[in-house]
Amino acid sequence: MKASAVIIGASGGIGGAFEAALIEEGAFATVHGFARSRSGAQHLDLLDEGSIAAAAAHVAKGPPPSLVIVATGLLHEGGQDNSGHGPEKALRDLDPAWLGKVLAVNAIGPALVAKHFMPLMPRAGRSIFAALSARIGSITDNRLGGWHGYRVSKAALNMLMRTLAIEEQRRNDRSIVVALHPGTVDTALSRPFQANVAAGKLFDAERAALQLLDVIEELKPQDSGKFFDFEGVEIPF
Repeated sequence: MKASAVIIGASGGIGGAFEAALIEEGAFATVHGFARSRSGAQHLDLLDEGSIAAAAAHVAKGPPPSLVIVATGLLHEGGQDNSGHGPEKALRDLDPAWLGKVLAVNAIGPALVAKHFMPLMPRAGRSIFAALSARIGSITDNRLGGWHGYRVSKAALNMLMRTLAIEEQRRNDRSIVVALHPGTVDTALSRPFQANVAAGKLFDAERAALQLLDVIEELKPQDSGKFFDFEGVEIPF
């Protein structure tokens, strides 16, 4: 029996492109797409562990998932004119409530997805748990400062993925757990900041998803616990 694939954040630009590409490829018996905006069995809110557990219970009824992709992220909120919450430019801009929400969505949410979905993944054979991170979450690569909450939350996600990789390989030595950087993609997340993107460096969601699926296809167990960009180049933590 073929395995299933799971996309968390399937209503977003990249998540939706992942879902469409995997359905078109037909390599999985079932492709499950979950999102906060979806209803019924496809509903999953990263801020509600009960909804994550319910989504996992739904997946558990069918073939085990050998691919789980967390394609979610929070960078700004309140409109594309930056009138609401957004990335901090300086320390004085830190707001505890907003910082807590960014951490909840970008780090705690994926941790809870792992808590409920990883036990469903095969105990033998190749399996992949991947989460979309961002180069801006690399401590080594941080040369500009700013964007405190987003940087911190993605750095936390990267550490989570490294830790999960260690634990999961004890359960299945063919498992792969990775963080992935999609580049700057033309989605609602990046739209208010696209004016600063260099020519040729803004990707459409379909291209970004296909590039990352190509990277995933080439991954090996020794790559588990690492952080890769859309070209398969390792990014330092």
